[in-house]
Amino acid sequence: MAWIFLALAIVFEIAFALGTNATRGFTRLWPSVLTLLAASGGIFTLSLALRTLDVGVGYTIWTGIGSIGTVLFGALIYKEKITLPKLLSFAAIIAGAITLKLASGL
Repeated sequence: MAWIFLALAIVFEIAFALGTNATRGFTRLWPSVLTLLAASGGIFTLSLALRTLDVGVGYTIWTGIGSIGTVLFGALIYKEKITLPKLLSFAAIIAGAITLKLASGL
């Protein structure tokens, strides 16, 4: 169940990051409301995941995969460029997340 909560937390994290851009400095009401709800949902579901997962593993995977998702969806939604350094960084994040999972024995 912890991994399901972590997956939900990652979805909320991506929605929060992308939504923050849509708020235009929290000057637009509905994007701001949705962004704050996504932030709250992410922290709540992360806290549920961390009941079982080590904080170092859970938080690192949450921020790492959330970052990758934000960059990918940022490219799709906001037409941001994905460069070779970004791709190499993705690979490093994924390798680190896999290594943490294996090291934790989960």
